[in-house]
Amino acid sequence: MKRKKPIYVETFIRSDLDKVWKYSQDPKLHEQWDLRFSEITYLSKEREDDPQHFLYKTNIGFGMSISGTGESVGKRENQTEKVSSLKFWTKHPLSLIKEGSGYWKYIDTNEGTKFLTLYNYNPALGIFGKILDLLFRPLLGWATAWSFDTFRLWLEKGIPPHLSFCRSFIFYIACFILSFIWIYQGLVPKILFQHTGELDLVQSIGWFQGYESVLLYLLGLFQILFGLTFLLFGRWKSLHILNIIALLLLGIAATISDVTTLLTPFNTTTLTIAMLGLSFISLLSLKDLPNATACIRKVPSRRE
Repeated sequence: MKRKKPIYVETFIRSDLDKVWKYSQDPKLHEQWDLRFSEITYLSKEREDDPQHFLYKTNIGFGMSISGTGESVGKRENQTEKVSSLKFWTKHPLSLIKEGSGYWKYIDTNEGTKFLTLYNYNPALGIFGKILDLLFRPLLGWATAWSFDTFRLWLEKGIPPHLSFCRSFIFYIACFILSFIWIYQGLVPKILFQHTGELDLVQSIGWFQGYESVLLYLLGLFQILFGLTFLLFGRWKSLHILNIIALLLLGIAATISDVTTLLTPFNTTTLTIAMLGLSFISLLSLKDLPNATACIRKVPSRRE
């Protein structure tokens, strides 16, 4: 059975091995921090040393969910390492995963626990599923890494996963809105419909006679590119600081050039204040925000 490159995620948690083991193996604790699972239910075992079978469910929105079955076996390799091997499978018609396997590994150190996972799977839905997997596999790897960092923040700093989820949602919504506003302001009034007021404003300055339209196109293009940076580099503090400075300068300049704009509904001042607020919210949310890039994603050439 030919498989694609496995998903590997590794993080370091400043907590003892037994606690990391408990919070990742207890189903009620595990489902709190792992984006991939909404519910995990352990099935009863006849004997203590039997493999642990479990049912899992993942909510995908609109009242729909995907369910499947898994089997795990936990063991201690030595005094400083634990490994939990697992297999999982599903026949759910909406699942992009048919079956897979992997392991969790816990390595005790003097400063904490190295926690890692490696797993792989076969896509469902035939050729169509393999095509979708080109997008789904990187997304699943990102979700695993993001969940690992959420888990780390929970054990290291006591930040509950539900709070990390809410703060992340607020942060990304703020970045998206900032991106949308900048792109809209660059595309609509400066490139597509210059005669709605922007052209008159530039002409009133009198500095660019004959080139006002070209200047607006260039400014519009710059605003579109600047807006895209909030989607790509929204986690950069310097970007939001730059945004705050730019908004203050543009707001002051617009008010000086035409003070009557303060009297119009939804004017430059109200828009500037709203965008400033979004950048301040983003800056405040950035502290201890889960980050998938904080995890190691490449399989070491020589694993311990």
